[in-house]
Amino acid sequence: MTDNTWLDRWDERYSNEEFAYGIEPNHYLKEQLSRLEPGSILFPAEGEGRNAVFAATQGWQVSAFDISANGRKKALQLAQHQKTTIDYQVGELSALNYQEGQFDAIALIYAHFPAAIKSPIHQMLNQYLRKGGYIIFEAFSKNHLEYIAKNEKVGGPKDIESLFSIDEIKTDFPDYHIIELSETEIELKEGLYHNGTGSVVRFVGQKPV
Repeated sequence: MTDNTWLDRWDERYSNEEFAYGIEPNHYLKEQLSRLEPGSILFPAEGEGRNAVFAATQGWQVSAFDISANGRKKALQLAQHQKTTIDYQVGELSALNYQEGQFDAIALIYAHFPAAIKSPIHQMLNQYLRKGGYIIFEAFSKNHLEYIAKNEKVGGPKDIESLFSIDEIKTDFPDYHIIELSETEIELKEGLYHNGTGSVVRFVGQKPV
């Protein structure tokens, strides 16, 4: 079950007219999508839709979900503005009707789920990715707490369990062909809530055939 305070937090963040993380796609996602042939792609925890809408403009067949109805509303507005369409559902992953092997790619961009469910969600998502499909992942690393301490405007969870390590990614996506898996320092300038220097884990992996 979704914790109501968690839901309320995201509904509130997405209730403003301004887009919390801007309307431009994440740089790493944009870079990685340009290397793949467009197909079907899923965006978990997609918020206000900046990445999903970008993928749709690049010819991808886009599905997305989030627990926030406010996020969906703004994502669909953005899609309309960009003259494209996305399929965006509201709810928890376990309640949505995605099919085994449905997607050619899954993009996890700052998809910080509560600590207790983040690995189970990754394992569930793995089922929905076809054999030979790709995971594209960027999220804050466990070392990011040091960066938040210096600059809260960089954003990100403040509990270490919700942050990621390279070992966790290897455990959650075992046997994947690793195209990239690294922890790196980056400069973020994404809307109101991702601004400054942070530490992220980046992963591009191909599911075994």
